[in-house]
Amino acid sequence: MIKNPIQLRMEKLPEWQQRLFMICLCERMYPNFVYYCKQVDNQEDSKNYKKILDLIWESLLVYDVKINFDLQLEKLEAIIPVFTNESPYMVYPAIDACQALSELLHSYLSGDIAEHTAKVSSISATTIAEFEMTKENILLSEDEQQQLPSVIDEFDLQWEIFRLLRDEKNEMEDLIKGLKAEIRTSQMSNIGVFLSN
Repeated sequence: MIKNPIQLRMEKLPEWQQRLFMICLCERMYPNFVYYCKQVDNQEDSKNYKKILDLIWESLLVYDVKINFDLQLEKLEAIIPVFTNESPYMVYPAIDACQALSELLHSYLSGDIAEHTAKVSSISATTIAEFEMTKENILLSEDEQQQLPSVIDEFDLQWEIFRLLRDEKNEMEDLIKGLKAEIRTSQMSNIGVFLSN
């Protein structure tokens, strides 16, 4: 799995900032899951994914909010796509989106934030590399994958989020709401899937 050097820096940030980083990346993978659900005519699962995302945003914004993360993990596990020979390609980015969200939920349950943050960072970049390899019908080494322009763009975006967190000068609530609004407004996934209304 591709690793971004940012991962070593991320673990020095407070827990809430690492979770904010993770949910930003999950939010960017969400359109991939929605697109897959449309392909298989199962919009209910995409709504359930969104409900879990909304609860995690709420956990960052509302102090002492009570959320049963074990239950949310169960709900997520129930909607993870199963690959079959008839599955469209988008099943892979959809599974990745679920894996990333699972890592985020596990960060609340295990307490080992840094490990989960690193995995979410890697999952998002790997989704992109695999999409590019499939599109071009090529197989690249991990080093070559890291040199793909779209993967470099992803790393740049992850660094941008990191710098916003590290240099945080706004109120915590403003930062969280600002990032949430920016990602949701763009409606664009990490592999360029557009979330149409």
